[in-house]
Amino acid sequence: MQLVSTLNELRQTIGQYRRSGERIGFVPTMGNLHQGHIELVNQARARCERVVVSIFVNPLQFDRAADLAAYPRTLEQDCQRLVGLADLVFTPTPELMYPRGQAQQTTVDVPGIADVLEGALRPGHFRGVATVVCKLFNLVQPDLACFGEKDYQQLALIRKMTADLNLPLEILGVPTVRAEDGLALSSRNGYLSEQERSQAPELAATMGRLAERIRSGERDFPSLIATASQHLDQSGFRTDGIDIVDADTLNPITEQSRAVVILMAAYLGKARLIDNQVVPL
Repeated sequence: MQLVSTLNELRQTIGQYRRSGERIGFVPTMGNLHQGHIELVNQARARCERVVVSIFVNPLQFDRAADLAAYPRTLEQDCQRLVGLADLVFTPTPELMYPRGQAQQTTVDVPGIADVLEGALRPGHFRGVATVVCKLFNLVQPDLACFGEKDYQQLALIRKMTADLNLPLEILGVPTVRAEDGLALSSRNGYLSEQERSQAPELAATMGRLAERIRSGERDFPSLIATASQHLDQSGFRTDGIDIVDADTLNPITEQSRAVVILMAAYLGKARLIDNQVVPL
C-alpha cells in the first residue's frame, strides 16, 4: 500500500494505473475510519483492480471552527486498517487542496439539493462537500466512487453533481452498516458515553416504527413526525429534525412520489446522530 501526500506522487501512480488499463475505485473519507468505511473499500475492491482512499479533514465543509478543531484525526490507525485493502492512500493537507486559501477557492454549488434539509441547517456545508469531492475526482480520475447511504443527502448531492458536470464515473451507494443493536456506524458515535451508547439504538428503532406506520397506509406525515419527535425527546435525545420527503428529489411529497425517505437527526449528549430509511409508497 502506497501512502502519498503530494500531487506529483498521486498523478504518477494514477498514470501507471491508467496505462495498465486498470479500473480504479475510489473512497473519499475524512479519516477516523470504522467498519462502515471498510465496507465502502470492500465494495470498491470487489469491482476494481485498484482502490484509492483519500483521508482529508476538509475545512471547507465545516461551518464552525470548533467542530473542525475537535474532529478526530487518527491517521496512523486508519492506515493500519487499510493495509491489504487499499492500493493507495492519499493524505493531502489543506494547503495542498486550497493553495490560495479557502476564500479564494473556486467552489461547486449544486442547486436545490444543497439548500434544503441539512443544507438549510448548515449553510455552505454542501458547497464544501461538492467542491472537495469534485477536486478529488479530478485528481484520482476514478471509474467508480463509493459513498455510504447513511449520508443520504450527501449521496444525492454527489450523484447530481456528477451527472450535471458529465463526470465520467459511476457513483455507488453502499447500504448503511449497523451495529448488532441497529445503531448506524459513524465516527460521531465516539462522542457517546457508555450510557448514551446504550440509548442510541432508539433512534433507528423510532425510525423503524415510523416506516411501519407509513407502510400500513398512514399519510398524516406532520402528525407522525410530531409523535416521533416527542418520543425521542422523552427518551433522552434532543430532536434536531425529522423529515419525510420524496426519496428521489428530497422535495415535498406529491401524488407522483414513488417512495419517501425518512431523515432523522437528533443530539444525544454531544453527538449529533443521523439516520435514514427509504419507504416505498
